[in-house]
Amino acid sequence: MKPPVIADVARVAGVSVPTVSRVLSGSVPVGPERRARVMAAIKELGFRPNGAARALATGGQPMIAVFAGDTTRYGYASTLQGIEEAARQAGYMVVISVVETDDKRTVDAAIDHALGQPMAGAIVLEYDPPGVAALAAIPPWLPVVAAASGRPADEQVAHAFMDDRFAAARATKHLLEIGHHTVHHVAIPSPGRPSARMLGWRDALTEAGAPVPPVLYADWAPDSGYDAGTRLALDPEVTAVLCGNDELAMGLTKGLTDAGKSVPEAVSVIGFDDHPLSHLWTPPLTTVRQDFVRLGQKAFHLLNAQIDSGTVPASVRFVPDLILRSSAAPRAVHSV
Repeated sequence: MKPPVIADVARVAGVSVPTVSRVLSGSVPVGPERRARVMAAIKELGFRPNGAARALATGGQPMIAVFAGDTTRYGYASTLQGIEEAARQAGYMVVISVVETDDKRTVDAAIDHALGQPMAGAIVLEYDPPGVAALAAIPPWLPVVAAASGRPADEQVAHAFMDDRFAAARATKHLLEIGHHTVHHVAIPSPGRPSARMLGWRDALTEAGAPVPPVLYADWAPDSGYDAGTRLALDPEVTAVLCGNDELAMGLTKGLTDAGKSVPEAVSVIGFDDHPLSHLWTPPLTTVRQDFVRLGQKAFHLLNAQIDSGTVPASVRFVPDLILRSSAAPRAVHSV
């Protein structure tokens, strides 16, 4: 079947083609009843207006929208860098919209504001609850791709994703293989609990028949990692910790050290992301390296292919690497 066009929307809605165009562009007010009929027809047909073609027709530069819960954290900023680099090379302008919370009014306002311009498509950073909510709220006529930190739950949307579950399991297995009887986990916030990183950690412990300690939940700030470190230092059974990201691992090592537990002599620590400062930390962090820039570039390429073809491409999986440094050591060197 051929993809629906504006004339099909007009026919199903019982309005003229110019009326559909006005609803899509927002250039001229349209009565609420007719607008509702047009939007219902768009949803029924799965119509996707070509924002790139509209921009070319008006002499403008085609644009894509990027929705993110944050732009300051390392993974978010690096993914945005990759998107922007790839989009610029393809002749697209990128409009970034920050979605602060997953509150429906906040999400709808961010999407309405961004889509007030003739967008050719959108990329959502599905790293947190605001990202999940934004992806669910994207109108069905707009081409959309998600960048994510785990396998997609919705196969109707193309994803460029890091296989965090596999990577966390690999990091946990490494600690078990070098002699630790179990591994504790300090978790970052996630789109849902349990996160892919938590599932991978639990997979490895369960497969090895090792005890599964209670998860210690933290927020994004290194200070929460510090607090986790001071708490874990009180437990003599703690010899290895997998952290949800490198910032938490940095805070954790400081908290452990201040509480009298040296790293890695008393407790081994592994982080996640390979933050630019991780190799300069004391001791240098063993970590899971994630190429967020490449992930962002691939997310744009998937979106561009969808814009060109009108079909949803297959998702693309990235496998992070485990980078061995000094913060993780065999259990045998630990003090008894």
